[in-house]
Amino acid sequence: MTGSRRTRFRILRLLRGMAGLLPVFLLVVSSPATLAASLSQPVVFCSLPADRAPASGLAGGMLPSDYGEGASLVVLQPDGSTSRLAGDFASACDPDVSFDGEHILFAGQEHLGDPWNIWEMRADGTEVRQITHEALDCRRPIYLSTFYTITSSEPWYTILFERQDGVLNEAGTAPGTSLYTVRLDGSERRRITFHPGNDRTPFLLQDGLLLFSGWRMLSDPGFPNGRIGLYGIQTDGIDYSSYGGLQGARIQHMPTLTTDGLVVFVEADRLGWAGAGTLAALRMQRPHHSYISLTDDSVGLFHSPSPLADGSLLVSHRSAAGESTFNLVRFWPDTGESETLFELPGSHILHAKALAPRSEPDGRSSTVRPESPTGKLYCLNIYESDQAIATLEKGSVERVRVIEGLPPPEASLTATPDSTIGGASVVPRRLLGEAPVEPDGSFHIDLPADLPVKLQLLDRDGLALASCDWIWVKNREYRGCIGCHEDPELTPENRFVQAVERPATRLTLPPERRRSVSFRQQVLPLLQSRCSTCHGEGDGNLPLGSLADEEGAWRAYQALLARQSTEDSGRGRLVDPGRARTSRLVWRLFGRDTSSTPDPGAETMRQIPSEHVGLLSDDERRVFVEWIDLGAQWDLPEESPAGEERGITP
Repeated sequence: MTGSRRTRFRILRLLRGMAGLLPVFLLVVSSPATLAASLSQPVVFCSLPADRAPASGLAGGMLPSDYGEGASLVVLQPDGSTSRLAGDFASACDPDVSFDGEHILFAGQEHLGDPWNIWEMRADGTEVRQITHEALDCRRPIYLSTFYTITSSEPWYTILFERQDGVLNEAGTAPGTSLYTVRLDGSERRRITFHPGNDRTPFLLQDGLLLFSGWRMLSDPGFPNGRIGLYGIQTDGIDYSSYGGLQGARIQHMPTLTTDGLVVFVEADRLGWAGAGTLAALRMQRPHHSYISLTDDSVGLFHSPSPLADGSLLVSHRSAAGESTFNLVRFWPDTGESETLFELPGSHILHAKALAPRSEPDGRSSTVRPESPTGKLYCLNIYESDQAIATLEKGSVERVRVIEGLPPPEASLTATPDSTIGGASVVPRRLLGEAPVEPDGSFHIDLPADLPVKLQLLDRDGLALASCDWIWVKNREYRGCIGCHEDPELTPENRFVQAVERPATRLTLPPERRRSVSFRQQVLPLLQSRCSTCHGEGDGNLPLGSLADEEGAWRAYQALLARQSTEDSGRGRLVDPGRARTSRLVWRLFGRDTSSTPDPGAETMRQIPSEHVGLLSDDERRVFVEWIDLGAQWDLPEESPAGEERGITP
């Protein structure tokens, strides 16, 4: 990219904030005859007949549809001529080009209705071979750079792809998907992401970091359906972290990297069948502080950007109204200009890639050992917190609670009772245990590898003051963080923290000894023995009704988890799933407002008799607290017997 273009980009960024004085996007239509002047190398793309495109997206517009059946791979030459690849396949989609430009990865179905699997062929369409042989769909493959471990004599190449997990996502609205790697010969398939959601659309940056999009159910009333953002991870599954934070639209996916170090992606607040949206970008140097919008809704929808050597992008484009098909466009992020390169009447052009050699990203070495069952996690100081996310008073945290997530089987796609009530967790949860937080704010724990876990920071009453999203550790990984939701650009203080002066607290109980807390198993007996006499049908504050049978118990559960209003999806009248300290039920049990900030609901505390507070023991109150902080589950997962073990091994 020339210096003059960089200057125009800086000016453009400045002018975009000045009441729209400059158009964000300029579309120049050119005929196929001008291709030779525009491109110096062929392009491979997916051609999807317009009549095979689904009608809408999935999960209420949070995910694109599982499109692609009936699609084919097409090579476009600079002179405008085209040829079809993998012609024997019923469906072929999601192409990726090898670093030397000589091979193509793609997702294919030999026959309509087959599971999607990953295939490779030469760039001329010969020597087609199957890499994965999965019963669950595998999509969006990409080539990875060299990989080796401390026990390997030579590095090797792997590929990465998105695969269905056979379970529901955390929202309970679609199949969960994760990222997997495999050798080019199909051996050593390894899962590298373990979030109970949807990890998708991977891209490998030049420094070897893997970017991808992930659906995360945030505990934020501003995102009642969660958010799909960008995340980074190493290709062996370690060092998982947010990339770009909460900047921009609610849904961000399909990242790519220009030769000028600009991470460009598609974003939207709601997705149609293809997942198209506007274009936005982050700078690699400061992704959490460099967000910029590149286009707006008025100029149309964009899909699957990919880089060209001069800093421009290949990208699919259609009108904002969606009445046209996706055409192939070349886009310059620095100026906002674009030109249409190619159209296929009656077909969508998606996932275009330059069919040419490209620079190979940095390779990776790994200390991950699959035979090691655990990994370690340590925190230097939980009080080092991004003030925009969490504020913790020094000395307020005594322990860290670790919660395991158990994504429900995909066969249970029909909603279970707890997935339909007031924000209760769809993902069953179990306690791995608790560990001490040292006076300097540090902790050090040993966890089972490849397991989605949440961390909650607890006060002296066992109430969670702050929670993190699902994370995991890999086998033999030694993962550390500076603080709890700390500024990602923070440099830690150089000191030896107290928690690492002794061995890590082992939270490694086998699954059959991990403890769950559910309404039916633990909370209901306490309500029956302590509360039902006074709180019957006529009690407007705590209407439990009859708890003698299953139907009565279910009505009581519904009453506890009812929302404050239809407009307030983030707050319960009595119970806030995942947030015991802001739940009015807990305020009644403790006789005080337990939230960290003043709340209008605290006014009701004046009407609770002092003798009411002492009706439950500390352990019984802890049952209610744990039940809510674990997501207010209706019942235990079948494989999780109730038990007394807390999973704490000094």
